[in-house]
Amino acid sequence: MAKGVNKVFLLGNLGKDPEIRTTPNGMTVATFSLATAERAKDQTGNWVDKTEWHNLVAFQRTAEIIRDYVKKGSQVYIEGKLQTRSWDDKISGEKKYRTEILVNELTLLGGRGEGGSGSSSSGGYSRSSSASSSAGSYSGAAAATPDYADQQITDDDIPF
Repeated sequence: MAKGVNKVFLLGNLGKDPEIRTTPNGMTVATFSLATAERAKDQTGNWVDKTEWHNLVAFQRTAEIIRDYVKKGSQVYIEGKLQTRSWDDKISGEKKYRTEILVNELTLLGGRGEGGSGSSSSGGYSRSSSASSSAGSYSGAAAATPDYADQQITDDDIPF
């Protein structure tokens, strides 16, 4: 039997500040939720946004980077794998399940000074748990973002 593939790619924004904890043996763990959104036309031709929420977990150095640089609204690119945990609820005794994404690689999008505004600058910080990290440069892309409000261009004019 061939081996399977368990790979997840996500590009989205954090819904709230990450939760950081340290295990008794000193390992840093970051848990956070990530929102991904897509836009499509419904049957009547109106644009409809659909948001999916994903639970993510990062460990060790990647968790430390998340602690130091990521907050609510930050845009990140994630590569990881799906994992489902189960446990018995202490109060009800029911079996509980949680599916989450274990982060293998993290790329911060936007610049440091933007306060998690979600800019799509190509600069930022990239971290892979299996390779050495590299720092990108911040070019101030927020100032270069065009504003089309005075030209009466709306989201409906964009073909995708």
